[in-house]
Amino acid sequence: MEVIGERMQQKASAQGAGNPTAVLLCEDLHKSYSQAGNQLPVLKGVSFSVMPGERVAIIGASGSGKSTLLNLLGGLDTPTSGSVSIAGENLDNLDANARGLLRNSSLGFVYQFHHLLDEFTALENVAMPMLIGKAGVAEARERAASMLEAVGLGARTSHKPAQLSGGERQRVAIARALVNYPQCVLMDEPTGNLDRATAEEVQALMAQLNRDMGISFVIVTHDQQLAASLDRCLELRDGEIYKGADV
Repeated sequence: MEVIGERMQQKASAQGAGNPTAVLLCEDLHKSYSQAGNQLPVLKGVSFSVMPGERVAIIGASGSGKSTLLNLLGGLDTPTSGSVSIAGENLDNLDANARGLLRNSSLGFVYQFHHLLDEFTALENVAMPMLIGKAGVAEARERAASMLEAVGLGARTSHKPAQLSGGERQRVAIARALVNYPQCVLMDEPTGNLDRATAEEVQALMAQLNRDMGISFVIVTHDQQLAASLDRCLELRDGEIYKGADV
C-alpha cells in the first residue's frame, strides 16, 4: 500500500497538487428527461465541489436524482444545462474520445453490483481499465496484482468471480476502480448488496484507502452508518441539495 500511495502522490504532483483544485466540480446542474412529450425535471440546479482526499456522501429518497447526479459527475451522461469539471477539465470542452480518456485516467467507478466479467480472473478483471487505456499487458498485470494485494486479495488473483464471496467480489471491483490511480472514485450503493458485517469490512477498506492513498470518494448510499462516517453528507430532495445539508 505504501508504494501505491507514493505513486498516487507522484501522479498528483504531476497534475499540480501544489495548488490543489477540485477533483470534481459541478455548477448549476439541471437534468430533464422527455416523457410523453413533456419535460420531466430530475436535477434542478445542483452545485458543489469535491476536493482532493475528501469523502462525500450523497443521500436522498428513491427518485431524488442521486444516480442521475452520479452519472453526470462521471461524464456518463450530459446535463440539460450547467457544467461538470473533472480534475480542472470542463467536460463541455472535450469531445467524446477525450472525455473517455479523462474518465479512465481520473475517475474510478464502483456499483452496488460488482459488474465483474465472469469468464475472467480477479487479476484480469482488475487489469481491464489499464488495458483499455492501452497500457502494456505486463504493466497492467503487475499493477492489478498490487491493487488486489492492497485490498486484501493477494492470494485470490487467479480466482474467478463465482469462486469469490460477495464481499470479495466487491473488493475486486474496488481494486479495479483504483488500478489507474484515479483522483476520485464514484460509488453507487457500494455496500447495498452486502450483509452488515461485510459492509463494515468494505467501509473500513475505503477509509484505509482514503488515508493511505489520498483518493477522494463520492458515495451514493442509503446506508446511514456509511454516510455518517464520511467528511460531508449532501442530501438531495426533489432534485435539489437540501439547504439544511452540510455543503
